[in-house]
Amino acid sequence: MYAQDTICAIATAPGGAIGIIRVSGPKAFNITDRIFHPIGPTTAPLSARDAYTLAYGRILNEKEETVDEVLVSLFKAPHSYTGEDSVEISCHGSSYILQQVVQLLIRQGCRAAGPGEFTQRAFLNGKMDLSQAEAVADLIASSSAATHRMAMNQMRGGFSRELSALRDKLLHLTSLMELELDFSDHEELEFADRNELSALTEEIEQVIHRLTQSFSVGNALKNGIPVAIVGETNAGKSTLLNTLLNEDKAIVSDIHGTTRDVIEDTVNLQGITFRFIDTAGIRDTHDTIESIGIARSFQKMEQANIILWVVDGTQAQTQMEALSSRIFPLCLDKRLIILFNKADQMPDTDWVHLLPTPMALPQKTEILPISAKEKTGISRLQSILVEAAALPEINSGDIVVTNLRHYEALSRALDDIRRVQDGLHTHLPNDLVSQDLRECLFHLAEITGGEITTDEVLGNIFKNFCIGK
Repeated sequence: MYAQDTICAIATAPGGAIGIIRVSGPKAFNITDRIFHPIGPTTAPLSARDAYTLAYGRILNEKEETVDEVLVSLFKAPHSYTGEDSVEISCHGSSYILQQVVQLLIRQGCRAAGPGEFTQRAFLNGKMDLSQAEAVADLIASSSAATHRMAMNQMRGGFSRELSALRDKLLHLTSLMELELDFSDHEELEFADRNELSALTEEIEQVIHRLTQSFSVGNALKNGIPVAIVGETNAGKSTLLNTLLNEDKAIVSDIHGTTRDVIEDTVNLQGITFRFIDTAGIRDTHDTIESIGIARSFQKMEQANIILWVVDGTQAQTQMEALSSRIFPLCLDKRLIILFNKADQMPDTDWVHLLPTPMALPQKTEILPISAKEKTGISRLQSILVEAAALPEINSGDIVVTNLRHYEALSRALDDIRRVQDGLHTHLPNDLVSQDLRECLFHLAEITGGEITTDEVLGNIFKNFCIGK
C-alpha cells in the first residue's frame, strides 16, 4: 500500500437507498472535481470550498452524461478520518450507479482501496493507535450491547490509556535501573529503593494479570460461548439445535448417523451470544467418515464451556450407562446440562433416579426434561444457559481484552514482569533485570503499534477489515 496514492471504495452495504463512496489521499479533491459538476449559486472547485461542507451537483461521465445527482462531503487534512484530504460522495444506492462512479474515479487517477486501508491510513497518520484501529472492525461486527460497549470503549482509547499508564510506570522503573548501570563502577550508589521497586512491579503485574484474565470473558462475548450438543444417534440433538436457532439448520432423520460432521451457529439470549455446536452421534461404528465425526464430537466437548448431553428419554437408562464413562471425565471443569429429550412420551418418569450415583456426576451438573420437537422445556433451558454463562455486566468504562493478538502480547509481558519480580527477589544483576523490563515494554508496545513497522504485519492485521473501512 502506498500512502501517496489516492484511494476510493464503496463504503456502504448493497441494497440501501443511499450509497456512499469514500475517496482519500492528496488528490482527493482534484480527482473528484473532474467528475463532479456543482449545481447552485457557487461553482467553486471542491479544493476551494470550506471543510465540513456539502456540495450538491451531478456526476458526469466522459460523454457528459449524468450518472447521478449527488451530495459531496468535504474533509480537509489533518481533520478527517484518515488524516488526509477526503471526500464522501452520497449517491442513490443502485449498485450500477455506485460501480460507475468508482470506475470514473479510477480512470481519473484513483486506486481501488484494499481491505481496511482507510483505517490503516488513519493509524499511519497518527489518528489512532493500532488497538483503536482494530476496535473499528470489532464495532462493525458487534452483535450485542456488551460487544458494542467493549468496542466503543477501546476505539475511544480506554485500553490505550490503560497501557499508556503501564508503560509510564515501566519506563520510570527502567530509567532507575539503567541509571544504576551507568554508575555501576560506584557500587555504593543506589538510585532506587528495592522495596519500592518490588512494590511497583507488583502493581504492574496485577494490572497485566487482570487484563489477561479478562480475555476469557471478552472472547466469550465477542465470539460466543461455545455450547456442545452431544449424545447418541437419534437422541434429538439436531432437532434441539433447530429449535434453539428457530430454523432448520441441521438435517433431522430417523436414520442413525445422519449428522457426520460438526454444525455450528449462534443465537443471542438476553444479550449473550451462544455458539451452539451440533455434533455427530456417539456410538460404535465401522464407518470411517462417521468415526471421524465422532472424534470431532469429543474435540468440541473439550473446547466447549457448556455441554448439553441429549438423552433419549425412552432409552434413558441404556444411554446413560453406555456414555457416562466417556462424557463425564470431559465435564469435570465445565457446566453439564443433561437433557432428557422426548419427555412428553414419558410424563410421569422420575428422571433423577435414572442418573448414575451422585458421586459419579460432575459437580456442575443439572438435569432438565424437555421435548425438542414439541418445544417444551426450551424456555427453561435458555434461562439455565444464561445463568450458566455467568458473564459479568460490562459497563462503558470497563477494560476487557477481546483480541487474541492483544492477549498473546499481554501474556508475554506478564511473563516478563514476573521475571523482573524474581530477579529483584533473588538480587539478580541489574543488567539482566533491565533486559526483562525492556522486553515487557516491547510487548506492551506491540499492542498499540509502537513497535510494529513492517507492512507484512500491518497487512495481516487489516486484511479482515471490510472494503471501504
